[in-house]
Amino acid sequence: MNGLLKHVKPKRISDQIFDQLQELISRGELKPGEQVMPERELSEAMNVSRTSVRNAISKLVALGFLEHRQGQGTFVRVPSSGDNNPLASAMNIQEATLEDILEVRLGLECNAAALAAQRATDEDIRFLEKSMEDMKSEYKAGSHGTEADVSFHMAIAYATKNQVQVSMMRNFYDLLFYGVKENLFYLYQDVGRIENILEQHGEIADAIRKHDPEKAYSAMKQHIGYVLEFYRQK
Repeated sequence: MNGLLKHVKPKRISDQIFDQLQELISRGELKPGEQVMPERELSEAMNVSRTSVRNAISKLVALGFLEHRQGQGTFVRVPSSGDNNPLASAMNIQEATLEDILEVRLGLECNAAALAAQRATDEDIRFLEKSMEDMKSEYKAGSHGTEADVSFHMAIAYATKNQVQVSMMRNFYDLLFYGVKENLFYLYQDVGRIENILEQHGEIADAIRKHDPEKAYSAMKQHIGYVLEFYRQK
């Protein structure tokens, strides 16, 4: 048996930096199009070497989370439906539709909401509330609130404390961003529908805050079902 066992290695500093930055991007704390702090400032803020920061950023660029802009710096990449995303590639091959995305979200996120209601911490609740406030602010400013909407759903994934759920949602992030953006383009034409979306998000967050998994599940089902029905009718 000894021959099958490998030495346990401590996690490299660059990997820890990668994890932190990736989580900030997935949660929406670093928004698409936003410039990332220069290497020097990141290394000082995190008390690590610039080499470790550079390695982490290179990995994030290679995976499509960040992008370098000549003479400007490093920015959070704005996701699109056609990037090197295996889910997006599968959609293109199978000629999948936005309706297919929403049906997948219906199964994935209802369970996530129920788990989040059981396991969410005070910090998770704060992320949910911040996402909702950001959405309201963006709508009032005339924006669709896409980034804040995605951040809300990613916050629920993190609140599940299930690493498989988080990993799936991270991989689903680009496609989710595209789906939400496409949905809101049409939904935004009707102010009443936007108000309904905000109310539905509030009900989901309230159920999670009260640690009521059944209510969280049904609230998420109602929310995604509402968007799905809208898409089918348009």
